[in-house]
Amino acid sequence: MKVLRWLPALALAAFISQAQAFSFGSSDDAVVIPPPALDLPASGDLQTAVFAGGCFWGVQGVFQHVQGVKNAVSGYDGGAAGTAQYESVSAGNTGHAEAVSVTFDPSKISYGKLLQIYFSVAHNPTELNRQGPDTGTQYRSAIFAQDAEQQNVAQAYITQLDAAKAFDKPIVTTIERGKTFYPAEAYHQDFLSENPSYPYIVINDLPKVAQLKKLFPEQYRAEPVLVKTQ
Repeated sequence: MKVLRWLPALALAAFISQAQAFSFGSSDDAVVIPPPALDLPASGDLQTAVFAGGCFWGVQGVFQHVQGVKNAVSGYDGGAAGTAQYESVSAGNTGHAEAVSVTFDPSKISYGKLLQIYFSVAHNPTELNRQGPDTGTQYRSAIFAQDAEQQNVAQAYITQLDAAKAFDKPIVTTIERGKTFYPAEAYHQDFLSENPSYPYIVINDLPKVAQLKKLFPEQYRAEPVLVKTQ
């Protein structure tokens, strides 16, 4: 992601222009897709799902506004423990992707419904190794399945959406197993909620939350569940 510290006015204006050109965040990008035909049981103990879809600020922000989600933590998945830090991951050669670990109550929201939200508003699943203005494998679209059941549901859903031509281009989301999630640094947690006027958030991420509210009103929660209050 583009971490804007203190940029001169002209540089900031140039960044905003670039981000607007590549962002997946305007109302025109909202995608109405069917729910998965195959899903996991909507009951049982709390479960975990891990999704990667570009900068974790926006992905976390979306899922923090979903009913039934108990926690959504930004972090890294796909690489080794020793490289699970922002500076290393940003280099793009660690195998990690910026990801979000979502703890959810399956009696209130199913894994399939989380997948539907992930594919339709959290990111653009047809972009290979990029989202918005960010490029590199660390911004890839990936589902880190926690077990064979999640893997089967996710793969079946991708096949279903591609067959239905739900998107203009084929889905490039990978499904990865046997990887470990590592929480990101504290300053990355709850970033969207704590920095709603940050240019990157305004351009790329707040529209995603608005899309969630519009397309999934029954799943939308106005008050986000935050990492730092738990």
